[in-house]
Amino acid sequence: MLARMRMMFRVEDLRNKILFTGFIVALFRLGCHIPLPFVDFSAIQQLKDQAELGGAVAYLDLFAGGALTSVAIFALGIMPYITASIIMQLLAVVIPKLEEWQNEGRVGQKKITQWTRYLTVALALMQSTGIVFALHQGGGFLGTGQLQGVDLIPHFNAPRVLLIVTTLTAGTALIMWLSETITQRGIGNGMSIIITASVISRLPAQASQAFAGGNLFRAALMVTMGIGVIVAIVFVESGLRKIPVQFAKRVAGRRMYGGSSTYIPLKVNQSGVIPPIFASSVLYFPAMFATAIPFASVQDFISSKLVRGDSMVYITAFAVLIVLFSYFYTSITFNPQQQADIIRKQGGFIPGIRPGPPTERYLARVLNRLTLPGSVFLAAIAVVPLLVFAASNIAEFPFGGMSILIIVGVALETVKQIDSQLMMRNYEGFLR
Repeated sequence: MLARMRMMFRVEDLRNKILFTGFIVALFRLGCHIPLPFVDFSAIQQLKDQAELGGAVAYLDLFAGGALTSVAIFALGIMPYITASIIMQLLAVVIPKLEEWQNEGRVGQKKITQWTRYLTVALALMQSTGIVFALHQGGGFLGTGQLQGVDLIPHFNAPRVLLIVTTLTAGTALIMWLSETITQRGIGNGMSIIITASVISRLPAQASQAFAGGNLFRAALMVTMGIGVIVAIVFVESGLRKIPVQFAKRVAGRRMYGGSSTYIPLKVNQSGVIPPIFASSVLYFPAMFATAIPFASVQDFISSKLVRGDSMVYITAFAVLIVLFSYFYTSITFNPQQQADIIRKQGGFIPGIRPGPPTERYLARVLNRLTLPGSVFLAAIAVVPLLVFAASNIAEFPFGGMSILIIVGVALETVKQIDSQLMMRNYEGFLR
């Protein structure tokens, strides 16, 4: 490990990328502590002290690095950008123009990226408006508590609402730019790095709360579950199904081409951490707009069932959404028909499978079989710790296994990218 770190900082280009990524992350963390204008933070602190944060709100606050409950300019975090990206990928399946852009290569990808940015701003406007009116009505979205009859935005009027909404939207746009800048000029995927930085920033405070009280049984249970989750994540994330592909020999002039073999790597968890993130985003919308619903019974149901992390309704909905979004995102990222056409055009075939439609059906069947255990794994990582600690009636492990899943998954991908850049420079000592 120490040798690898020395190699990383010996290469000037790689060292600059790592330092640049660290600088962008520092800017993001700074924005998570800059307060919104015209907000009564003494009342917000009082609400945070009496509220029990959990459920979808806890996950969104996790992804925002605590900026949501602190009502900072980065309160929305990276979630609008992630949601917009997934929506654009979904629309590309049903809108021919977007599908045409996807097939245009780099030029088409630029167009899709631009429209993703527009959609991100639109989603940020909607969510920031919901936050403003929730603050105006007592800030119930910050947790299970609510300050009845207290306006968390004193002297509530249109100019102040416009300024706060504009600030939150601009904060989301800035986070989007920071993540894209990391992807282009830094190391790793920008969105993943931003989310990981948010998760790590919340772990010390959550761990101190979880281990408070000196309960040895609780501490041992948390440490054991944490180690077990890490081992399970590394094992599943490294799992691959290698589908062999054979290329037929062909003669062109006096030369013979082809005859080689390769494989298509299909991961067990093909969708990564996107399904839990998107599921928590979907569950967050009812909590955000609960104050705008005129029915008290609906408000009570949302506050007691969807905001609490120990609610069986929330846990069940969260698990089901993770499984559904796993299948959805996997179907978007890997197209069996397109892959079968590429294999056929290159003169390849899967041994024992005829090219064309049979290959497409075979790839789809294998992908569906892999997605099932992958989706169940994601759901288990997210909800099993919640079930264990809810049944034991003790403080829960910080955000279940989601924080560990994100940190370990992103760390593995980033290390692979660093390794590939070191291998390009042919460091023999490192390769050994």
